Amino acid sequence: MAQKPSIPKGTRDFNPEEVAKRNYIFSVIKASFQSFGFQPIETPSFENSDTLMGKYGDEGDRLIFKILNSGDYLSKADHAAYDNKDSNKLTSSISEKALRYDLTVPFARYVVQHQNEIEFPFKRYQIQPVWRADRPQKGRFREFYQCDADVVGSASLWQEVEFIQLYDAVFSTLKLEGVTIKINNRKILSGIAEVIGASDKLIDFTVALDKLDKIGEAKVKEEMLSKGISQSGIDKLQPLFTLSGSFESQIDSLKSILNISKDGLKGIEELQFIDAAVKELGLQTASLQLDVTLARGLNYYTGAIFEVSAPETVPMGSIGGGGRYDDLTGVFGMKDMSGVGISFGLDRIYIVLEALGLFPKTVTKTVDVLFINFGDKEALFCLKAIKQLRAQGVHAELYPDSAKMKKQMNHANRRKIPYVVLVGEEELFSNTYSLKEMLTGDQFKVNFETLVKHIKKVS
Repeated sequence: MAQKPSIPKGTRDFNPEEVAKRNYIFSVIKASFQSFGFQPIETPSFENSDTLMGKYGDEGDRLIFKILNSGDYLSKADHAAYDNKDSNKLTSSISEKALRYDLTVPFARYVVQHQNEIEFPFKRYQIQPVWRADRPQKGRFREFYQCDADVVGSASLWQEVEFIQLYDAVFSTLKLEGVTIKINNRKILSGIAEVIGASDKLIDFTVALDKLDKIGEAKVKEEMLSKGISQSGIDKLQPLFTLSGSFESQIDSLKSILNISKDGLKGIEELQFIDAAVKELGLQTASLQLDVTLARGLNYYTGAIFEVSAPETVPMGSIGGGGRYDDLTGVFGMKDMSGVGISFGLDRIYIVLEALGLFPKTVTKTVDVLFINFGDKEALFCLKAIKQLRAQGVHAELYPDSAKMKKQMNHANRRKIPYVVLVGEEELFSNTYSLKEMLTGDQFKVNFETLVKHIKKVS
């Protein structure tokens, strides 16, 4: 007996209904990207390994899927590394390419490679899948789509303000209320590290701090100690673990904590500018919240850091995030190219909309009318009508086989098709159509013009 086929853990098949709902989210995000002036690009699914490695920190590098070289890859392997079981050296000798981990680093590579063709500031959006060798769990997959928007070539903080508005616009269109846009600034984190005497351990400090909501205060402190951050320095962090209140009150507390850090005070100044502008412009459904423990573990953020949380009624991690990266293209030889970008987590947004029943009922409707097949002569007559209906934007199809009437009607019911058209000898002779409304069971004869009007009521 043949083994039942399966798919890798962390990946999924999508049925027609799921694809329709995903496309709905895609269309809302894409329309918002375009209305804010972003242009689409696409990059390859895999990149050269040296493009990706070293850009996400040690934790990120471990989650990158490596692709084995073609052919007899072992013949060119580092045999000393193989014998010594040195996986890092061995991997570099048998794998030169990797699946992309996100869309931001490939975008930076794109900017450098095509810099002479780009008009700066350059606003791009990109909607493509990415891959991470992470442990699969609810809302976290090994293959998933990212929906990114970035601006490069401008250091203006008005870009951060616009990205907050962009988040708000998308979630307002999706009718998703109670979304929180959390914001922090990498300069503030650098300032805190400076104050506690851990500037040389900034990445270790931020990676640990970023886990506060996942593992709790005690475990975070334990991890910081294990990374060589002193107990006295950790004690100075205590006010951060309990910092709460309004945006303004948290800023006031930060000013007293960071009063000796030039970098930290600069971060506070940037946050105040963004907050004041957003308050003046207003948000429709989302809210902006300062979170000084927000320290996304990626190495390249230098200014504002964003993370978007779903409504509290749905237990879910972040559904979006991003930030400012002032010199990401520098790793590819193009210095002083400031950038800022955000990403929408499609799969998690899907789960939240599904949990809250926010998908419009019309999203999954694929066909407006099914024509019953009574034979070749009737089928040809129906296809002529179907051709005209499609030209007028109606989704119509003919059942392919002249099967029993009950089978064809059951097919329409299972697919939730609202109308069925029956054409027999009498309809052929009179050039009419018997139109049946599946919901009510009503059936009546109509000419083609009336047929179109009835069907377009629901199309």
